[in-house]
Amino acid sequence: MKRKMVLDSIKGKIRRKEPLSRHTTFRIGGPAKFFVEPKDLSDLKTLIIWARIHKIPLLVIGAGSNILASDKGIEACVVRLSRPFFKKMSLCPNGLDAGSGLSLAKLLGFARSRSLSGLEFLVGIPGTVGGALAMNAGAWGENLGNLVEKVKIMDYNGRIKVLGKKKIRFAYRKSSLASYIILSVRLKLHKKTRREISSRIKKYRKLRLKTQDQGAANAGCIFRNPAGFTAGHLIEGCGLKGKRMGDAVVSKRHANFILNQNSARYQDVLNLMNLIRKKVRMRFHIHLEPEIKIWR
Repeated sequence: MKRKMVLDSIKGKIRRKEPLSRHTTFRIGGPAKFFVEPKDLSDLKTLIIWARIHKIPLLVIGAGSNILASDKGIEACVVRLSRPFFKKMSLCPNGLDAGSGLSLAKLLGFARSRSLSGLEFLVGIPGTVGGALAMNAGAWGENLGNLVEKVKIMDYNGRIKVLGKKKIRFAYRKSSLASYIILSVRLKLHKKTRREISSRIKKYRKLRLKTQDQGAANAGCIFRNPAGFTAGHLIEGCGLKGKRMGDAVVSKRHANFILNQNSARYQDVLNLMNLIRKKVRMRFHIHLEPEIKIWR
């Protein structure tokens, strides 16, 4: 199977040496060997088989909101399910079906317009449905996994499967879905008035604006919260708010955020993360685990 012939058969967008800084909320990252946006399932299956034959790693990106990518680039094919086929929405009994490429903002807006409640905690999270499911995104004690009825996935052999909730493992900021390419999800929601939903959205948005930086480029929370603690409080307890390495800075508002203030490099962020982990381990004897994905 010739590499060029197979790539030319893909109907979606293909870019070579595409800078990942254009596709991550951190605004950091060198070129991916290939950056592909498949048009449909046929494209995606072709791409998976091609990558397996040529031993090229496949990495899936959504909104790029929890990724730190190396400035040197990565020898991989990055896949983004951003074409209309992967952004479909429809109502179903007791909830809705949503494509993995759909933004969380559009998902929330659609649910509110249909008087469906349960997703309000997602307000302000700059992600896609697929990415949010893979990491079991959540806030304020709620998470997306609690709302899942079933998920349609494609495995890395190009086979499509539908997984019921009992076949999916959800945990704090992770799920077994990360082992697949997520295609769509059915979410169980409940009826409320639009006024009630809007009020909840307003409450969560206010909390987010109060506690998190909205201006500078960032990747959201850098570390998972250890059991019984919040990473932000541990980092703050080490006096690291405002700590800078290059243009990477620990937020003064939320210590579990690292901000790219101008032109931070991959190594700046990595060095700052290593310093934070070392200081927290020395002071509290707690090991912090990254919540973000590190691509190198």
